[in-house]
Amino acid sequence: MDFLRELHAKGVDLFLHQQGLDTSTPSGRAMFQMLGVFADFERSMIRERLMAGLCRAKADGIQLGRWRLEDTDADKIAAIMAARATGTGIRRIARNLGVGVGTVLRVTGEAV
Repeated sequence: MDFLRELHAKGVDLFLHQQGLDTSTPSGRAMFQMLGVFADFERSMIRERLMAGLCRAKADGIQLGRWRLEDTDADKIAAIMAARATGTGIRRIARNLGVGVGTVLRVTGEAV
């Protein structure tokens, strides 16, 4: 709808031949506005379904978001620290241990 307002402010009308939509006429503007209302409705419905799914997943105890190396993975943390102490590069450590570069940086406390 903002797009249509910008067009009208510049004195331009929208004409879609295949859809039979002409915003220079009152019926064309009404149809364009109805299409905008339905698009907004659909977007709201998608968001509502998404939020309901996230709430259900949380209630079922499913972990949301990215997996993180927890403190319980002390063996991997120790391996990261040992490899870094020997001078191994951050990317090589991440590749060898199957963790992300960000995880290695976070465990070692090094800045990016």
